[in-house]
Amino acid sequence: MDHIGTRIDETGTLIRDGAGFYLRRDLGGRYALELRRVPVDFIQKRVRVIGTLLADGLVSADGIGPGW
Repeated sequence: MDHIGTRIDETGTLIRDGAGFYLRRDLGGRYALELRRVPVDFIQKRVRVIGTLLADGLVSADGIGPGW
């Protein structure tokens, strides 16, 4: 288990869930995402998320891009 404040750099599928978004991680599990911008071009696509763990299962995303 990662600690609050840990830098996150993971790939997975970006999922929209109601008014929120989460990353279905390639390694299993998921992170709810706190986003500054809505990444509509990446919904239901494989992405890379870089950010900071705010709480158990919650990431403040600094950036989202294609997940090669």
